Amino acid sequence: MSAIEIQDLTKTFGTKIAVDQLSLTVPQGSIFGFLGPNGAGKTTTLRILTGLARPSSGQALIFGNDISKNLQEISRRIGYLPENPAFYGWMQARDYLNFCADLFGLSKAERDERINTLLDFVKLTSVDQQIQNYSRGMKQRLGLAQALINNSDILFLDEPTSALDPIGRKEVLDMIADLGKTKTIFFSTHILSDVERVCDRVAMLDKGRLVIESDLETLKNKYIEPVFTLEFDSSPDLFTKLLAGLIWVVNVETHKQTVVVRTNDLATAQRELPKLVARTSLPLRRLEVGELSLEDIFMKVLS
Repeated sequence: MSAIEIQDLTKTFGTKIAVDQLSLTVPQGSIFGFLGPNGAGKTTTLRILTGLARPSSGQALIFGNDISKNLQEISRRIGYLPENPAFYGWMQARDYLNFCADLFGLSKAERDERINTLLDFVKLTSVDQQIQNYSRGMKQRLGLAQALINNSDILFLDEPTSALDPIGRKEVLDMIADLGKTKTIFFSTHILSDVERVCDRVAMLDKGRLVIESDLETLKNKYIEPVFTLEFDSSPDLFTKLLAGLIWVVNVETHKQTVVVRTNDLATAQRELPKLVARTSLPLRRLEVGELSLEDIFMKVLS
């Protein structure tokens, strides 16, 4: 069974269309990257999937249950971390998680064991200060813990690494990767490098409409363009002139003494580029081979 199914989902605010006939499927057990620039409709979609907003039309199913009809049952199986989670600043982490456990009616024995486990998981066990004194990273980790207090099967995350420093981002991403071993995670973000690191399937949204949905490997294979970076000890003008008009060359960019060549034929480029360098007699300092990043693919798909 799919964890999430969205069928022709539309949400309007007056004359503005925030989500436009969106349809996609999230496999159970996947870490699903929900991508799009700011204003693409990601948060609106998340609010519908978590029951915080109603669609104007269309349908959203969680484990086969219509959210509009079975919200109470569904809410027991999902957890949600909003982009800017709110806390009672005077509480400490354990107090706050106890409060969240009350909302789900957990017994004392069950909640004590779960809170201890969660505090250990998010590395807040030994923190005894009030939440109002937490860093942004600590608050995000506590937000993850509250989203898991009901032992949720699906975790909805809205920009969980936004505004975090590199250390905080790494900590949260490591936790997401770990959680993905046992749960379905719907990860909304505009930070493409985060998705590339932890997700196995992605959907790209732009202006409320689905642009593409695919597993990450298939997406890369479809749009892959090997990239060769050549750095010379002097001006590469003669070399770049030799590249003009070659059918296996997609694009050439020159940055001072460095030339970046995109190709649609890896084998030919590997064979011919060294020959062209030899013809120029230019001293070659560096030759590297790479491929398009998810950010490159994203820009290419949206262009």
